[in-house]
Amino acid sequence: MRGLGNLVTSLSMVTEPGRADDMVWLAGGHFLMGSDAHYPEEAPAHAVRVDGFFIDRTPVTNRDFAAFVAATGHVTLAEQIPNAADYPNADPRLLVAGSLVFAPSGGPGDPQDWTRWWQFVTGASWRHPQGPDSDLEGLDDHPVVHVCHADAAAYARWRGKALPTEAEWEFAARGGLKGAAFAWGNELAPGGVHLANTWQGRFPQENLALDGYKGTSPVDAFPPNGYGLFDMIGNVWEWTDDWFRPRHAAPSAKPCCLPRAPRAGSPEESLDPDGPGRPLPRKVLKGGSHLCAPNSCRRYRPAARQPQTIDTGSVHIGFRCVRRVCP
Repeated sequence: MRGLGNLVTSLSMVTEPGRADDMVWLAGGHFLMGSDAHYPEEAPAHAVRVDGFFIDRTPVTNRDFAAFVAATGHVTLAEQIPNAADYPNADPRLLVAGSLVFAPSGGPGDPQDWTRWWQFVTGASWRHPQGPDSDLEGLDDHPVVHVCHADAAAYARWRGKALPTEAEWEFAARGGLKGAAFAWGNELAPGGVHLANTWQGRFPQENLALDGYKGTSPVDAFPPNGYGLFDMIGNVWEWTDDWFRPRHAAPSAKPCCLPRAPRAGSPEESLDPDGPGRPLPRKVLKGGSHLCAPNSCRRYRPAARQPQTIDTGSVHIGFRCVRRVCP
């Protein structure tokens, strides 16, 4: 891998960006993970330490994923008919290949009722992001979507990579800034300039698209963060490989004993006891998406996190990969 001669630097700093396979080397170090100032699942803020790793400069694109499918014949979960045994309470008529598409129903209503803007669409997949009548024309450089966790992990293995841990992802997203709310500082749109693909207006009925995009955007459409990484905030949520738990672990009482390369939770701990039907394990998503708005989802921040069942993809979930020098 190129750049290995430049890696002996302070663990709290990034090197002069070493690149390997369009990846950026981060030398690791310690940082304050999480937040005590936003959503409860982000707390408590706590110091952790991560080892050095390479991370993709951008989310995986449709062009990238198409090459993977052409080489391996991989069929995503959204393209498969669900196994009825896995969904014992489901209406058999709903056991069809498809995925979740953003389709707001109009007027005001309960802002917590997600069924007002999500619709399961038969035939929606990474190839057909808005449904069977759509395609990828003009979207080669947009992030691939409608990929579940297993699809993302399969791509990563094919590339000799892995999905990031939540700690690795958050370290990378912060871009070297300490305690900043966003990947670029403490103001969402400094000077009125939008630095990420998020939602402007009253979600879900009013999309002003002041940032230039109503859906996904090319992965390099907005400026990179301090580490040269694009789209760490907004555009699409990104899978990590950590199991979700409702809160972070309590911080260590001993400054000398920071958690190193922490991995969170377990499949059992990640289950949602209030979920419909048989609960499924959930992984952590990071970064927010083009559907995150100030009035409904202020999760376009490095500390923000959200659970997602491992069988679910949608039009606003993608991923990027890491490569660790010492697994």
